[in-house]
Amino acid sequence: MLTGTGLVAGYRRGVPVLDGVDIEIAPGEVVGLSGPSGCGKSTLARVLALLQRPWAGQVAVDGAPVTGFRHSAPREQRTAIGVVFQQPRPAVDPRFTLREIVAEPLRATGTADRVAELADLVGLTEELLGRRPHEVSDGQLQRACLARALALRPRYLICDEMTAMLDASTTASLVRVVEDRVAADRTGVLAISHDDGLLERWARRTVRLGSR
Repeated sequence: MLTGTGLVAGYRRGVPVLDGVDIEIAPGEVVGLSGPSGCGKSTLARVLALLQRPWAGQVAVDGAPVTGFRHSAPREQRTAIGVVFQQPRPAVDPRFTLREIVAEPLRATGTADRVAELADLVGLTEELLGRRPHEVSDGQLQRACLARALALRPRYLICDEMTAMLDASTTASLVRVVEDRVAADRTGVLAISHDDGLLERWARRTVRLGSR
């Protein structure tokens, strides 16, 4: 289980964006997260993805408390959590091809040959894999980001407004990919969205953060 207990976090001293938030995501469960802009949804995503240290509170991965964040997080915990952000372009190196983006987390494991498998999973063709971000649509780039997030078979996946910039067809396609991982691997998912209708169809339960 991925848990956050009493999480307090923010960006300006004395002005928390999260103030005592509790949340848990069980293996095989899709938890929705909604709330108005500025309520801390993306901040919570970054804390749970071990990308931002909270000011107070505790994150735990399968019962083991997290003591390090970002590059100081233990590799076992860091790779247990995949994340897909709302805007794919700031999340990738513009010099990389889509193939290199998908392969990025695989380089240290010597399993870069999984790129074709991952590309097929998210619907990327061989021709698209050879292109760079400026040569593809947001939807195609987001497919590559999802493939990258799934590359190390994370036990938990955080989708931070993953489909907000996408058309209905691409949204449905990527949601199906995630649902398949939930069914096949019992991946626990935190699905963050402003679309209450999407969360109603996708999530088992939804947590709502209030605005400050």
